[in-house]
Amino acid sequence: MADEDKKVEEAQEQPAAAAVELVGEAEKAEAAAVEALPKVEEAAVPQAAKTAAKPSKTPKDYSPRLKGDYEQRIAKAMTEKFGYKNRLEVPKLDKIVINMGVGEATQDKKKVEAAAAEMQAISGQKPVITKAKRSIAQFKLREGMPIGCKVTLRRDRMYEFLDRLVTIAMPRIRDFRGLNPKSFDGHGNYAMGLKEQIVFPEISYDKIEKVRGMDIIVTTTAKTDDEARELLRLFGFPFPAPESETQAEEKQAA
Repeated sequence: MADEDKKVEEAQEQPAAAAVELVGEAEKAEAAAVEALPKVEEAAVPQAAKTAAKPSKTPKDYSPRLKGDYEQRIAKAMTEKFGYKNRLEVPKLDKIVINMGVGEATQDKKKVEAAAAEMQAISGQKPVITKAKRSIAQFKLREGMPIGCKVTLRRDRMYEFLDRLVTIAMPRIRDFRGLNPKSFDGHGNYAMGLKEQIVFPEISYDKIEKVRGMDIIVTTTAKTDDEARELLRLFGFPFPAPESETQAEEKQAA
């Protein structure tokens, strides 16, 4: 009986050992594939060309148009609609984050540098190069590789970018039918995407290498999505008008 028990235990241990060997071989193969990837090269935002023209000085009393509009009109309208008792309760814009992913950067780091230069022209602020956090052999991605860029805008630059986005860029979007009013995260922050960077007048179609998209996240201090939606609507975001009860009944009847 003892011999039979030993044979059974040995038979059970053999598949387990084989499985361990297979797992080890898979890890070795993945590690070898990662090692075969090209080495990580640092990417940097190219510096703007120097010109003889001197930059114009901003007047001391300068204030962005939308910032003044918020203080004079939007804050009052929000207070009337939601009944805020304190001026500090009124929601306001906190920051705008622009993110651009460049998948082909794994083969050529100059793609990221070109995208960063375009983002700098659009936002008026030097972006940060984003890097891969882990290696993925299937995507030929090594840890630390530059794969995109992002920029965070606050204060005056935030209002200036928002003004250009609403008044210039959005009307130039192809087949534009308004923004999705449901793209809120539940905490008063709105996310939207652009498929082409050429909607901004700072980008010349003849000078770009490739048409790229970007994500734009507008962060507000609103506690609910309804408050944030009304705030952005007053800033000029083209959300579709909410349906009235009669229109909803007509649609159901049809």
